[in-house]
Amino acid sequence: MKNKIKLIAIGALLTGASGLFAQQNASPPVQNVVQLSATGSVEVPQDMLSIAMSTSRDGVDASVVQSQLKSALDAALVEAKKVALAGQLDVRTGNFSLYPRYGRDGKPSGWQGTAELILEGRDFARISSAAGKIQTLTVSNVSFSLSREQRTQVEGDAQSMAIERFKARAGDIARGFGFTGYTLREVNVSANDQGYTPRPRMMAMEAKAVSDAPVPVEAGKTAVLVTVSGSVQLK
Repeated sequence: MKNKIKLIAIGALLTGASGLFAQQNASPPVQNVVQLSATGSVEVPQDMLSIAMSTSRDGVDASVVQSQLKSALDAALVEAKKVALAGQLDVRTGNFSLYPRYGRDGKPSGWQGTAELILEGRDFARISSAAGKIQTLTVSNVSFSLSREQRTQVEGDAQSMAIERFKARAGDIARGFGFTGYTLREVNVSANDQGYTPRPRMMAMEAKAVSDAPVPVEAGKTAVLVTVSGSVQLK
């Protein structure tokens, strides 16, 4: 019994010592830390144009439908490649699909297919002119974006603006609470863009109404946003 009592006492002593050790080594509570964010925004014209052109075919024979799509796409490629120029007008094929068509009874009644060609680059006049000359496909979509080079430059400008605003806001907050300054604890940087593009002034079927006429296009602008967020330690 005496030995048991001694063991219990020793165990209690060790437990108390470990609790005291944990308290002494525990991290002090975080104080005077502020979370904040700032955004930099730079608005620039979109300098990349992409025109998607497509055609659809249907019939009872899958090989015939596929052959018709291939012929239409091949003819469009020949026309587009006449004026292709790296970076100014790049040509690539898009979606090429063939799938069964079903009747009301749920049984296959034929085949449908779609072929697509993409014209894209910086030379808007060259691209719109090439699209107007292609007779075997019709315009299905017009979109604008920023080139990689333009985006890199603009993001750098927006990031510098966001960082300066973050630093200025952190300094204002520190002084507002009676501190002399701050130190940076953690920071995150994220970038995105908000584009607003005018609706193309010509619908897909209307695009071929005038033979060989360039497809009317008008670029919009993009606001590139960079957000700097994080926490600072007031001191």
